[in-house]
Amino acid sequence: MDNIVIVPVRTKAELKRFIRLPARLYAQDPNFIPALEMERLDALPAGRNPWFEHAEAQFFLAARNGRDVGRVSAQIDRLVKDPAIGHFGLIAAEDDPAIFAALLGAAESWLRERGRSQVLGPFNLSINEETGLLISGFDTPPMIFMAHDPPYAAARIEALGYGKAKDVIAYLFDMAAGFPPRIRKVAERFGATGVTLRQIDMSRFETEFTMVMEIFNDAWSQNWSFVPFTDAELKHMAKGLKPLLDPRLTAVVEHGGRAVGFGIMLPNLNEAIRDFDSRLLPFNWFKLLLRLKKGTSTGRVPLMGVRRSFSAGLAGGLVPFLIIDSLYKGAAQKGIKSVELSWILEDNRPMRHIIEELGGVAYKTYRVFEKTLQ
Repeated sequence: MDNIVIVPVRTKAELKRFIRLPARLYAQDPNFIPALEMERLDALPAGRNPWFEHAEAQFFLAARNGRDVGRVSAQIDRLVKDPAIGHFGLIAAEDDPAIFAALLGAAESWLRERGRSQVLGPFNLSINEETGLLISGFDTPPMIFMAHDPPYAAARIEALGYGKAKDVIAYLFDMAAGFPPRIRKVAERFGATGVTLRQIDMSRFETEFTMVMEIFNDAWSQNWSFVPFTDAELKHMAKGLKPLLDPRLTAVVEHGGRAVGFGIMLPNLNEAIRDFDSRLLPFNWFKLLLRLKKGTSTGRVPLMGVRRSFSAGLAGGLVPFLIIDSLYKGAAQKGIKSVELSWILEDNRPMRHIIEELGGVAYKTYRVFEKTLQ
């Protein structure tokens, strides 16, 4: 196909080519921030990432005349409820329809050979990581653990028979605008009704993190395409996130001595590594420590949830306001100027209404595509 050769990634050298490719392809995009190569080498090999304990993936490179011009992954997660569904992800390519066709054709063939009849994506690598392809909001860089794609990618994917499955939204809070006073009064009154708020206790971090992620798995269990975190994934994630966490940017809501809701804000690591060119060694690690100690001007709330058994009542409906208010105060103490809350399903109207009432503005949209495999 137009001198394009598809190379299944088998070796460590090929995996490094796979990881490094987007930085070269999108070098002229001022808002693209390449992931740290060290982090990707920990996340993508099957022997290091516990996601592979219940999933499998194949990475593909597209080369033309000996030059890498695109990449994609195909993956199957055995925890996905529908056994007919496979995923694609990690897609990056030059603006050429033939390259997209070759890449997605390889991913589809791999999935079809394994009995899958429907493909969803992109997921990098799962719905609990980077979800969807950026379709609006190209004018700002991505926050930590969010994707950034070129404007042409969506049209190239749609031209291959993919349609919209679901959009997810990223909201931005301008800290200078302040928390709406009327909402803060409600939150403060709510605090006197038997509901208490505290921060994560870092001295027993592993136990605390397991507790809040149990809430997360329960709160999100009925959401579209939800896949729960396993115990091994939780331990792996806790280890990776602990150096980034500041207790002031955490909130745990309790009722009757039981945790019923939580929220976690992370400093925007992408802001700190923007000029690293994906490399941490030999000296960038020291720069990173200094920058994180100083603090970033942006942050993201990637994890929040309220137990389903508690969320249905009036008190449960107010818990998100209490959590966001607490995180807002912590962000102000840290000098954070803008906060992203993401991602939110487009049809999650209750949560979107809460965020918009609090002053959040939808500023990025990511699309998950689907296609039936013939």
